[in-house]
Amino acid sequence: MRFSMTQALQQIKNDFALHLDPQALREVCQAAGYTWRQRLLDPLTTMQLFVLQILHGNTAVPHLRHLAGLAFTASAYCQARARLPLDVLQRLLRRVCHALQPDLDDGRWHGHRVFHIDGSSFSMPDTPELQQQFGQPGGQRAGCGFPVAHLLALFHAGTGVLLQVLAAPLRTHDLAQVATLHPQLQAGDVVVGDRAFCSFAHVALLALRHLHGVFRLHQRQIVDFTPERPYNAAGKKRLKGLPTSRWLRKLGVSDQWVEWFKPQERPDWLTVEQYAALPESLIVRELRYRVNRPGFRTEEVTLATTLLDADLYPAAALAELYRQRWQVEINLRHLKQTMKMDILRCETEAGVLKELTVFALVYNLVRVVMAEAARRQGVAVERISFIDALRWLADAAPGSPLPNLVVNPDRPNRVEPRAVKRRPKEYARLNRPRQELRNRLLNKVVKT
Repeated sequence: MRFSMTQALQQIKNDFALHLDPQALREVCQAAGYTWRQRLLDPLTTMQLFVLQILHGNTAVPHLRHLAGLAFTASAYCQARARLPLDVLQRLLRRVCHALQPDLDDGRWHGHRVFHIDGSSFSMPDTPELQQQFGQPGGQRAGCGFPVAHLLALFHAGTGVLLQVLAAPLRTHDLAQVATLHPQLQAGDVVVGDRAFCSFAHVALLALRHLHGVFRLHQRQIVDFTPERPYNAAGKKRLKGLPTSRWLRKLGVSDQWVEWFKPQERPDWLTVEQYAALPESLIVRELRYRVNRPGFRTEEVTLATTLLDADLYPAAALAELYRQRWQVEINLRHLKQTMKMDILRCETEAGVLKELTVFALVYNLVRVVMAEAARRQGVAVERISFIDALRWLADAAPGSPLPNLVVNPDRPNRVEPRAVKRRPKEYARLNRPRQELRNRLLNKVVKT
C-alpha cells in the first residue's frame, strides 16, 4: 500500500514516527481491548487509509483506492471504518500529543506555556441521526438545511499543536465543554481566549487547577478604573451603571485589581458539585489599552487576567499576548478550509467523531513537519506555509528528505477588507425539500 507518510516522518523525527508504525498501531488497538480477524481492511490498514484520505483533502473513496493501490469497494471501506472503535483513534491522537509534549515546553512566555482556546462549527450530511444529534441553524425549513455541530478546540500557542477537539450540538455555548479541556493543561499554564470564555466560573475553575487565564471582557461587563468607586454588592438592590466588582488596587491609569464575586445563580453548564466547589470571590486584574492602528476594527480592548503582578507581566506584554490570540483563527482556517474539515462526509454521529479525530491527528502531523522546517530554515513556525507542508507530507516518497518549504511573508499589521471578490453562482436557494421540488418538475412535464 502506498503509505509513505511514516517513512517521511522518520526523516524528520524518528522517535515521533515510531508512534505511527504498525506495531504502535497494534498496541493502541490492544490497549483499547479491540480484537479483529485477519482481512484486507484490518484496523491497521483502515487507520492508514483513513489518514491517507484526510491528507488528500478528505478525498472520495474511489480516489483513495488509487492512492493506496488496493482493490476494495466503498462499502467495504465504510464498514471497516464503522468497525473501528472511536476509542482507538482517540488513543492514537493522545499518544501523538504526548509524544509532542517536549515541544510544548519550548517557546514559553514569561516562563509559562500558553494555550489558545476557541469555538467554531462544521457541517455534515443531512441525515435524521445527525439532525437529531446536532441540529441545524434556525430559520431553515426541514429538508432545506444541513446539520451543524459546535466545535471547541485547544491549541498550543507556540507550535500550533491541537491538543483536543470536541463536538457538540450547534446550540452549545463555548463554556459548556471548557472544563473537559482543563486536564490537558499543567499548573502554571496560561489560557488565552475571547469574550466567550470570560466568566467568574471559568476563571475560578482555572484557579482551582493553578492555571491562569487572559480573556477579553464581555462588552456588557461594566469596568470602572476609578479608585474606591461604589459597586453593586451581592444581595443588595442593584444600581444602574455600577460594576459588580469591588475595587482593590490601582496599578496604572487603566490597570487595576478588583474582586469578582461568585454568581448567586448556578450556570447551566456547571454541575451542583462544581458550583459548590467554586470560591466565593476571586482577585482579578483588569486592564484596558487602545489599538492605534489604521484599518483595525477594534479600537479599545479590556482584558481580565489572573496574572496579577504588573512588574512580571506588564500591560504591554499582556496586550501583545492577546494580539497573538488571532493565531487560533488561522489554525481553525487551516483545519476547515485548507484541510476541508468545514464539511464532513460521515452520515452517523460515531462516524463524524472519528472523522474529526483523524483530522486533528493529521493536522498535528503537518505541524511536526512545519516545526522541523522552521528549525532548519531559521524562521518562526507560523511563517512556514501550512499547505506546502501538507502537500509534501501527502506526496513525499519513502526516504525523501524534507526540502525547504515556502516561507510566508511577515505581515502582522496587514489590512484587508472583509469581503470576497469572486461572486457565487446565481442559483435559486433551496427553500423546500428537494423531493418536493423534483415532484413539481415531473408533474410539470406530464402536464405539458
